[in-house]
Amino acid sequence: MERLISVCLWLILALNLVSRVAGNAEGDALNAFRINVFDPNKALQSWDPTLANPCTWRNITCNVDNSVTRVDLGNANLSGQLVPELGQLANLQYLELYSNNISGTIPEELGNLTSLVSLDLYLNALTGPIPTTLGKLTKLRYLRLNNNSLTGQIPMSLTTIMSLQVLDVSNNQLVGDIPVNGSFSHLQPISFSNNRLNNPPPIPSTAATSSGDTAIGAIVGAVVLFSASAIIFA
Repeated sequence: MERLISVCLWLILALNLVSRVAGNAEGDALNAFRINVFDPNKALQSWDPTLANPCTWRNITCNVDNSVTRVDLGNANLSGQLVPELGQLANLQYLELYSNNISGTIPEELGNLTSLVSLDLYLNALTGPIPTTLGKLTKLRYLRLNNNSLTGQIPMSLTTIMSLQVLDVSNNQLVGDIPVNGSFSHLQPISFSNNRLNNPPPIPSTAATSSGDTAIGAIVGAVVLFSASAIIFA
């Protein structure tokens, strides 16, 4: 009995240690972001890196396992840059950094956030390309990168995100073709407006195709009928 109690206590301590280690790692990742931004409104004032985990920090939400699931810093008047360490938040579902003054590029490491449902970076001063690694975010439903200064082409990898419901890359400096396959097949032109993108090729309507098939059928039928008549009168 004593042995069983000892084993249970050991397991509890081990699980607590794992939780603390995970919390520290996520806290370190968020602290790396904190020290790279200017925060005049003190939205990050409670982000104390000496705490065991960041779940008590303002604008941070965690799950029952004390792992970060949301970062809500929209309209926080932050300036500075995103950091690769943000890609270490393995259970993050919502990264909300819209309407700030964040500059620099979007880190490729954000493609490691495979639990992400919403990525909102719109209304900032971001530059550079859209990382192709974002195509690995198979649970992503909302991707809003509009009103930045992003350049380059739209990555084809984004068309493989079949969960994608909303995409907005308007008001950037993107070039090249607008993909029309995969998850992009249902997107509206306004999602891509005010860039230097090529218009997608027109897709023939079903009605036009049907009318064309009917016309061809009528012509073939007339030819067959004429040939049959010629044989009878010969």
